Amino acid sequence: MMIAEVSNRRRRDVIGALRRGTVPESGLDLLAVGLDRFTVALDAELDAVADGGAVFKAVRGEYGAGKTFFTRHLAERALRRGFAAAEVQISETETPLHRLETVYRRITESLRTASLPPSAFRGILDSWLFTLESDALTADPALEHAGAGALADAVDGLLERRLAEVSTRTPVFARALRGYRAAVVSGDGAAADGLAAWMGGQPQVAASAKRAAGIRGELDHFGAFGFLQGLLTVLRDAGHPGLVLVLDEVETLQRVRGDVRDRALNALRQLIDEVDAGRFPGLYLLMTGTPAFFDGPSGVSRLPPLAQRLATDFGTDARFDNPRAVQIRLPGFDHSSLVSLGVKVRDLYAGGSLVPERIADRVDDAYVSDLATAVAGRLGGRVGIAPRIFLKKLVADVLDRVDLFEDFAPRVNYALTVQTGELTDVERVARGPQSPDDLELDVEAADSDG
Repeated sequence: MMIAEVSNRRRRDVIGALRRGTVPESGLDLLAVGLDRFTVALDAELDAVADGGAVFKAVRGEYGAGKTFFTRHLAERALRRGFAAAEVQISETETPLHRLETVYRRITESLRTASLPPSAFRGILDSWLFTLESDALTADPALEHAGAGALADAVDGLLERRLAEVSTRTPVFARALRGYRAAVVSGDGAAADGLAAWMGGQPQVAASAKRAAGIRGELDHFGAFGFLQGLLTVLRDAGHPGLVLVLDEVETLQRVRGDVRDRALNALRQLIDEVDAGRFPGLYLLMTGTPAFFDGPSGVSRLPPLAQRLATDFGTDARFDNPRAVQIRLPGFDHSSLVSLGVKVRDLYAGGSLVPERIADRVDDAYVSDLATAVAGRLGGRVGIAPRIFLKKLVADVLDRVDLFEDFAPRVNYALTVQTGELTDVERVARGPQSPDDLELDVEAADSDG
């Protein structure tokens, strides 16, 4: 069945990402396979966050199980509800988890809304200023004719009331917000730029900008909690009910030095405890990791209090997993779900083609199944890690050619190739050592062999 109702832009963005071998930034609802089991629970959790609650969730899955897809799919659902979203890739060198000030900076750099791409932080600040003035006028319509001074005083009063809790916890963030508003109102662009950068966690902000707001120093590990709380307040006042924050690739902690790993795990434990304590209303915190990270000796188990918080029973059949649990598992792809995904992509592609009948005829369900089998075979038979390279081959090597060339027949003219340079480390390990003669695989030949 063709997917005709999709806009050309959404289709182009999704297909383009798959052609490059990456997870699309948006349009993931068009590709979702096997996620229905989580939908009701996730939507209920988003509702709770929008009502002023906070949620922490851990997602476990092997490499290739679709963790990044899952988190971006959830973020996309949240964006449609008015939330903001941010995705932070944890890494030893760029974003170490034990330095929460760096994590916070990455949050503001990747922050986005349905209408604002990353980094949306400055746009959200300006939206917050506009909302303050609009809310003051709504509360007292007479202010519209009372002069600029009266309106400014009313906005100042409203600002103080809304920043009361932030001022208690992190007075310096509230001070910077006041300074930012004053700089914008007075037309001091340099000070406004500097204060916006400082509130976004950027280092080396000009001292003159900070002096204008009466602040000093740089953001540190402990101050990051207060800044995150301040960001959530600004988001709420700017009309966004919450923030979906994804900490991705947390399993990389297993490869860092032991003392660094322990500090990172403790920082994660602190963050979870603050969520549970109600410090971050409006936060949906989502982290991903492999089973080895959650269960192995180099991961969560090194810090028993953290292991206790994440403990979840996975001893029963996966069909009965509780989607409301603090930790959920993604079973990954089997051949059937991989084929279903391929069919979705083919139909999406055909919906934007001038020759949809040709695509449906030459890339039929049977061929999609054969290609899935062949690609998985090139990865040591590990279907679970095949989706990325399978979709890349399907789009770039097969669908594009069928679309472009009238006489291209994939069963006749195409032989699957999988080059070492196009594989990730995990895919390369699964593939195993190869001789040059093994670089070519004909799909039909693979089928006839079984």
